[in-house]
Amino acid sequence: MGNESKKAPCSIALLAHVDAGKTTLSEALLYVSGAKRTLGRVDHGDAHLDTHALERTRGITIFSKQARLSTPRLEITLVDTPGHVDFSPETERTLSVLDCAVLVISGTDGIQAHTMTLWKLLERYHVPTFLFVNKMDLPGAQKDKLLSRLQRELSSGCVDFGADFSQIAEAAALCDEALLESYLQTGTVTPGNIRGLIAGRKLFPCCFGAALKLEGVEDFLQVLDAYAPQRPSLPAFAARVYKISRDAQGARLTWLRVTGGRLKVRDVINYANQKGDALEEKIVQIRLYSGEKFTPAEEAGAGSLCAVTGLSATFAGQGLGAEPAGAPPLLEPVMTYRVELPGGCDPMTVLPRLRQLEEEDPQLHILWEGGSIQVQIMGKVQLEVFRELVAQRFSLDIQLGAGRIFYKETIRDTVEGVGHFEPLRHYAEVHLLLEPGEPGSGLVFDTVCPTDVLDGAYQSLILTHMAEKQHRGVLTGAPITDMKITLLVGKAHLKHTEGGDMRQATYRAIRQGLMQAQSVLLEPWYDFTLTLPTAAVGRAITDIRGMGGRFDAPENTGSLSVLKGTVPAAELGDYAQVVASYTQGQGRLQIALHGYAPCHNQEAVVSAAGYDPEADTENTPDSVFCAHGAGFNVKWNEVKNYMHLESGLKEEQAPQLITRNMRLDDRELEAIMEREFGPVKRPLYRAPANRPATEEVRIRTPRRKAIIVDGYNIIFAWPDLQELAREDLEAARRKLCDMLSNYAGFRKCDLVLVFDGYRVKGNPGEKRQYHNIQVVYTKEGETGDAYMEALAAKIGGNYAVRVATSDSLVQLSSFRSGVLRMSARELREEIDLAAKEMSAFYGKK
Repeated sequence: MGNESKKAPCSIALLAHVDAGKTTLSEALLYVSGAKRTLGRVDHGDAHLDTHALERTRGITIFSKQARLSTPRLEITLVDTPGHVDFSPETERTLSVLDCAVLVISGTDGIQAHTMTLWKLLERYHVPTFLFVNKMDLPGAQKDKLLSRLQRELSSGCVDFGADFSQIAEAAALCDEALLESYLQTGTVTPGNIRGLIAGRKLFPCCFGAALKLEGVEDFLQVLDAYAPQRPSLPAFAARVYKISRDAQGARLTWLRVTGGRLKVRDVINYANQKGDALEEKIVQIRLYSGEKFTPAEEAGAGSLCAVTGLSATFAGQGLGAEPAGAPPLLEPVMTYRVELPGGCDPMTVLPRLRQLEEEDPQLHILWEGGSIQVQIMGKVQLEVFRELVAQRFSLDIQLGAGRIFYKETIRDTVEGVGHFEPLRHYAEVHLLLEPGEPGSGLVFDTVCPTDVLDGAYQSLILTHMAEKQHRGVLTGAPITDMKITLLVGKAHLKHTEGGDMRQATYRAIRQGLMQAQSVLLEPWYDFTLTLPTAAVGRAITDIRGMGGRFDAPENTGSLSVLKGTVPAAELGDYAQVVASYTQGQGRLQIALHGYAPCHNQEAVVSAAGYDPEADTENTPDSVFCAHGAGFNVKWNEVKNYMHLESGLKEEQAPQLITRNMRLDDRELEAIMEREFGPVKRPLYRAPANRPATEEVRIRTPRRKAIIVDGYNIIFAWPDLQELAREDLEAARRKLCDMLSNYAGFRKCDLVLVFDGYRVKGNPGEKRQYHNIQVVYTKEGETGDAYMEALAAKIGGNYAVRVATSDSLVQLSSFRSGVLRMSARELREEIDLAAKEMSAFYGKK
């Protein structure tokens, strides 16, 4: 290892549409580099990287695998990925751990629909890309036409690297303004300049050859050695998991790239499983694989791809150490099948076994629905492979029922969803804004609720509950997607709110919002490329129109024509066999997943599903309120008549009030308080700057909290203050002021303490600041009750006001003013609870 250890590690994956010759190219690279002494072939069943029996039987790559080879500058880990569209998720998972990729294109087939899917994935993961155009020895492969098409359909940065360096340098300079200016002045472009352009995805080297005959392979390997870029690494240990598998002995392997620092055998790794549980486990073994064989290693440095044992609950996409978690996958299964087990098999025994396959292929979704096992799969080839894997691994001969399309749902308009959960001794209320998102954006969660309205810990809990569950739509019960869900306001109870209460309120708020919205059913669509005799184009156009598909004008290439477009996956069925039949084998259909789009026959699908959202008790839109010591159910369409918090949206039906609310900003509120109590020494609340900006919906700024306290009533209602007041009334007032000041500071509310001076002769009244609270002594002839009622009426429109007193007359007047009441006992309980929380909080510091 002496000299090789100085070489830069570089991870390179080969990607291609099916039958482009990708595995053949990997064999050629291994042979030319000296890593293999013999040249394997796919059709002979001895390819170095097609190691699984299913791959050798079918002649296709199903699982990504790696091999190691050396060049003068690099120590390359070569990753061979599946080419069939059904196994595209396996390819996608490798992209986050690569230094660069090689996109293999057939010189006779050119750019296919799946080629474009792979190109989009490479763009999404920002992977520097080289192109190898294969099968150039076959009739019909024309280099100039192919290069022109690559530049037109993929990128103008596609440059022929088989040309002289002077021509490559000039073409590279045209890809970057700064480099062009330097080139015009100096006439030079360095290999480092070229590597930089490749790393920034501005330049895409193209090489041409025939891998089966080793033509152009050595030149291509030299291009990789000279120009393949390497990703920068982190100083501290970091790693990205991209795959889980099991070896022949059943040992669990975690495949990862070390993205920073070094990983050593017996290192302790702290991480969380998919449930969020913290784990601490040791690395037992580090394996450097090449094909089926591996070399044990004591450590792996930054840039290395390796498999490790000892980690029991890692998952694909996970970040370890300083590495952040990966982005959710773009490709998803589109079909759902019912797993039919052999007689005598217990589904609950089989389910954990199938979960192992799901762990190894996260896009192979295993579900338990309606008392049976369901599996979500990309297509028919993967379905067949799944059955064979189950038979090999678990000796089970399963059957799969008729497939059904995996639909999703989204919304067309913006709504506010409200969820309230208040059975006896429980409490939570949540208001959420549901907005339609961009197609393919998934679910995005956010909050604009200030922490002085709802504590940050509760807000984090609500955001967790939004993300932890697959929320179902109201048309067919399909999962929702392409929405932004924002927490507007929420409310908890000091004594009665538990974590499960917020979960219930959040789930119900989402569901209640969906019931109000205009829902849209989404279905998967395929991009298709149909190549067939020109005489059969009319038949093809009629078929595609009948499926509800869309297409561009046919491209005529002599005796053959090419038709491109999109078509609903539900309608495509076995159309590839139909094409082969009516074209006598001359036609070919290529498909790639386009994504989800509005269903072409929504009404028919919804009617056939027969889903009743109100009967789905596990996903109820209703809320639970409490009265007379018992909880009662409130239907979703009546919840807003019972909710405790104001709507988080501006209400269009009251334009005068809305205008006033919009104009009465923080400065005007401050002016009112200053007129009453003098300058206030505290920062103003400012509305969050990241609120959703739409013309149709305006979010109401949550009202600040204020408490008005009846001073003497509280003093003589609390035994300790009552006893102190008998000896020294001023000392009792000071102690109450101190207690309320601490409470208001910790709870972040405005507090006014009112002492009644009604019977004091010649009393002019007084208003003064005591730390962070205002203290008022009413003037002669002015009762404290009257002052509190007037103050509550003045600020109640813009503050969430509570009046603390045990005086029944004051409580009655406050109730009539529309503010909340709080007894002396309840205030004391809140203050004592806040004191305990303060002690716990500051005790941790």
